[in-house]
Amino acid sequence: MASRTDDLVSPVQPAHQLDLDALLRYASVNVPGFPRSPSTFTISQFGHGQSNPTFLMEVGSGAAVKRYVLRKKPAGKLLESAHAVDREFQVLRALGDHTVVPVPKVFCLCNDPNVIGTAFYIMEFLEGRIFIDSKLPGVPPERRRAIYRATAKTLASIHSANVDMIGLGKYGRRDNYCRRQIERWARQYIASTAEGKPASNPKMFRLIDWLRQNIPLEDSSGVAAGIVHGDFRIDNLVFHPIEDRVIGILDWELSTLGNQMSDVAYCCLPYTVVIGQNKHLDAGFEVTGIPEGIPSQAEFLDDYCSASGKPWPAKVWKFYVAFALFRGASIYTGVYNRWLLGNASGGERARYLGNHANELINFAMDFIAQKSVLPEYPPSDAKRFGNGNKIQNILDERGRFVPSQRVLELRNKLIKFMEDYIYPNEKEFEKLAQSDARWTIHPEEERLKELARKEGLWNLWIPFDSAARARKLIFGEGPNSISDGGRDLLFGAGLSNLEYGYLCEIMGRSFWAPQIFNCSAPDTGNMEVLLRYGNKEQLEEWLIPLLEGKIRSAFAMTEPQVASSDATNIECSIKRQGDSYIINGNKWWTSGAMDPRCRVLIVMGKTDFSAAKHKQQSMILVDIKTPGVHIKRPLLVFGFDDAPHGHAEISFENVCVPAKNILLGEGRGFEIAQGRLGPGRLHHCMRLIGAAERGMQLMAERALSRKAFGKFIAQHGSFLSEMAKCRIELERTRLLVLEAADQLDRLGNKKARGTIAMAKVAAPNMALKVLDMAMQVHGAAGFSTDTVLSHLWATARTLRVADGPDDVHLGTIAKLELQRAKL
Repeated sequence: MASRTDDLVSPVQPAHQLDLDALLRYASVNVPGFPRSPSTFTISQFGHGQSNPTFLMEVGSGAAVKRYVLRKKPAGKLLESAHAVDREFQVLRALGDHTVVPVPKVFCLCNDPNVIGTAFYIMEFLEGRIFIDSKLPGVPPERRRAIYRATAKTLASIHSANVDMIGLGKYGRRDNYCRRQIERWARQYIASTAEGKPASNPKMFRLIDWLRQNIPLEDSSGVAAGIVHGDFRIDNLVFHPIEDRVIGILDWELSTLGNQMSDVAYCCLPYTVVIGQNKHLDAGFEVTGIPEGIPSQAEFLDDYCSASGKPWPAKVWKFYVAFALFRGASIYTGVYNRWLLGNASGGERARYLGNHANELINFAMDFIAQKSVLPEYPPSDAKRFGNGNKIQNILDERGRFVPSQRVLELRNKLIKFMEDYIYPNEKEFEKLAQSDARWTIHPEEERLKELARKEGLWNLWIPFDSAARARKLIFGEGPNSISDGGRDLLFGAGLSNLEYGYLCEIMGRSFWAPQIFNCSAPDTGNMEVLLRYGNKEQLEEWLIPLLEGKIRSAFAMTEPQVASSDATNIECSIKRQGDSYIINGNKWWTSGAMDPRCRVLIVMGKTDFSAAKHKQQSMILVDIKTPGVHIKRPLLVFGFDDAPHGHAEISFENVCVPAKNILLGEGRGFEIAQGRLGPGRLHHCMRLIGAAERGMQLMAERALSRKAFGKFIAQHGSFLSEMAKCRIELERTRLLVLEAADQLDRLGNKKARGTIAMAKVAAPNMALKVLDMAMQVHGAAGFSTDTVLSHLWATARTLRVADGPDDVHLGTIAKLELQRAKL
């Protein structure tokens, strides 16, 4: 059965007596609503837990009684960095003020030891239930399942908090968390056993060595990092008095930023070992049998992963559980050491912790020795698709809009990279782009590109079929050949267009992000042309440097004197002369040509003005340094020159290019252009979804923090209505874009062109609506460069022309409708 929170108190232990008069004086001044002249004031101590002493304060004023909780540092000599109540206060304040994570409200923090002897803070008392025993005795089976599911979702809510947005970006280091924790707890274990009280266990040092050698790669990069509670378990949760939902998470002493899977494993320890109040520990549920109603460990993890979006941890689970057992052993040893010294807050309960520490070490060594500790796939997949040997093939064919585990892992890495490196650098990139040196490259950009490569977040846009063609041409590899790591980096992750959609959207949240991952336009479209239509020599000369990110490119089609949305209007001439072609003409809106790294242009012109209408055009590769190529000026987009990328006006005056640079052959330009209008242009739609999501995020944050006419913007009914409409528009546009990507994968560019045209109309118009609303909520700031909104809006508006005018796409959609009607 559960214990009521007020049933867990007992008289204050002799070693923890407080100066009640000093405490009363402090609280009456610093706690909002605290009675000034109370009729009664009593203190009792919570006996549950062995970390920072925690007390129930009951203050009476007439017939009314108010309850508060006080949590303080223990007295006496403490281990380094332990019992930092100021950090507990900081994380509780941030989560309580800015997130939906259920935490008690904190009122004040006192760092003055002269008040009651040590630092302390005061928070609200939560009336509810605490389940001390993880087996949940006395609880009906169906409610056990609900309680464990609520626990998993609560942990996911912590791990979903955006630390940078809530002021906890510097709450701790994010990389190498487990590595640092292993060394920290190893040192504290040695310190706790330094004088032989208690004696050290030789197995502990073997366990430490194993952990050091098996740290997951994700730990060093910080990809799984975020808020870590550090002691997340069911008996540190307060549940609603009658409902099976969590209303408060307690005991944040060990919280920091770091590898969140450590929290998950620690929470799952009852499946490996049951820690009670007996002298010895019991084997966990997975050995002795899972109590009826409680989910299996795999089912609990499935609930957590579904709620948090984290990848299935089968390959790394052995490490994280062993790490949790090791850390628990070190903590118990420290508490037992303090008990021997007479200052452990757990009182006599701490006498068993010396035994418990050694038993945890034994459980860890036994766990490591197991061959398998978790199913290869989550139970939800097994239930949906069965348990046959071909489950992976079935998973690959599951619901079209359900991302695979592999894509989820990439998505989480990408989100983490954006939070760690892209958003913090946006201001720096923008600052350079507004300076006199704006046509130069920020030095941080190349460093971030290298980090992205190391994380495997490079060239993710490349469709697997295009990659297969290029590999065969360049390296002579068959479709099933295995390349070395360097080549695989060049050709991305082998994703479909649909799979890339989930990732491209994340990049679209920042104007600067795509180029860091070598996934930016026009390079992706140009590389796509080479991948699909280039010959081996062209691929080696131009595609490889582009794939490596060493050079950039531009696409020169649009002309100032004709309506270039109709490619048959193009007037630029490409005339054959011996072994060369001579190019003459004017182009503008050649995006990327201003970039100092731009080396190659794909130029579209006419090789035969007398041929059939769609056979006149050709595409040719032009080295931008060729004599006769003149970059006349950068063009502004609503006042933005997009430096150092730029949109150039270029003239070609008798530019002589080798005949070998022609793509696919004369008269094939229109054909290539139509092919390029598929995946490359759909990427813009994907990125616009991300831009709109960024707008929604900034809109919500502004509405929750800005007051107008006496209340927050978020409290105005008109705002709520418009914001809801924006969300509806965004979600249905996302589905349309994903449908277009899926059709592109399954049916090809030609058959998917109708849905692609719909996406091209819907995505920019939706993004404009959402971003306009976000700008409106920001007031004058929304139209300045102090936020990213105006730049994102300008880009979205431009794409209603740059990706072809709406009327062109609407015409395509309507013609296809009429064709279907005739059938």
